[in-house]
Amino acid sequence: MMDCIFCRIVKGAAPAEIIYEDEIAMAFMDANPATPGHILIVPKQHYRNIFDLNDEVAAHLMKVAVRLASVLRKAMGCDGLNIFNANERAAFQNVFHFHLHLIPRWFDDNIVPAWHPQPGDPAQIKKIADKIRHTLAKVRDEWK
Repeated sequence: MMDCIFCRIVKGAAPAEIIYEDEIAMAFMDANPATPGHILIVPKQHYRNIFDLNDEVAAHLMKVAVRLASVLRKAMGCDGLNIFNANERAAFQNVFHFHLHLIPRWFDDNIVPAWHPQPGDPAQIKKIADKIRHTLAKVRDEWK
């Protein structure tokens, strides 16, 4: 998918400040950082988003994220870190190649929360949980 910017970066056809690479994953600096030290982690193989990703690659990407989070904390002296992932346009995905954002955070970085938690309706929460459990029971055999 050479029209995909992340595929071009993986293939060396587009510039990026690469900080990590192995046989499955690559991590590089975000060209539009939310904060200094903002890193993107991508699978080298093209997956549109989490709905296309397989379990093995997902597990490996999270392992890389955990390790790089510790490196970021040591290198940047950040107060915290956000891991962010968006899937499909409704969830703000704008590059359609699965990726994780590692965003170093400081108390004074002026980034605001994506939402403000408020109590939900317990009856609605139960109804939705029942629907998810029902769907899960149907697909669970597919996971094996």
